[in-house]
Amino acid sequence: MSELTLLLLQVGFLILLWFFVFALVYSLRADLFGVKVRKLPEPAAAAAPVASAAAASDLTAPVVARPPRAPEPAPRDSAQRSSAQQSGPQQATRDSVTRIVITSGPKAGLELPLTGEPLTIGRSSESGLVIRDDYTSSHHARLLLWGEQWMLQDLDSTNGTWHDGSRVATPVPVRVGAPIKVGATTFELRK
Repeated sequence: MSELTLLLLQVGFLILLWFFVFALVYSLRADLFGVKVRKLPEPAAAAAPVASAAAASDLTAPVVARPPRAPEPAPRDSAQRSSAQQSGPQQATRDSVTRIVITSGPKAGLELPLTGEPLTIGRSSESGLVIRDDYTSSHHARLLLWGEQWMLQDLDSTNGTWHDGSRVATPVPVRVGAPIKVGATTFELRK
């Protein structure tokens, strides 16, 4: 083998070795420090750009999603309450739920109060609800109030976040008692 061929093989091997070193460091950094968490726009701030874009009638302006409207208050008397329960699952609002209950997984039976502050769920010790299993990302999902409605947001997790059997791709409104699955753990929002 010529010296030039041997030199090219050595340089190629060295480049490949450094590629693996950088891939390993990137993976460790993501596991130790997590990924950057994106913030949702505030409900009032999200409506203003939509209105200004519509007023200018500029078709190239980005469209900003508005938060969903809050559901009407629950009926007071028992006849109205039973007819409202028959109409379908109730949306989880600040007033309709007070706690998160883990129904299956390593921490089954654990209950946490909902304070109105965003709740991050994941393996990281910085999360409000720490779930240590192999199927949960460092910063997996987030529960937050958007207006008066509780929303569930997936934080680009590897295995996904599931709400009532459907994978969460964009922030979705949470229903009272609907199962939310993160990794091997399932929980619900309850009154």
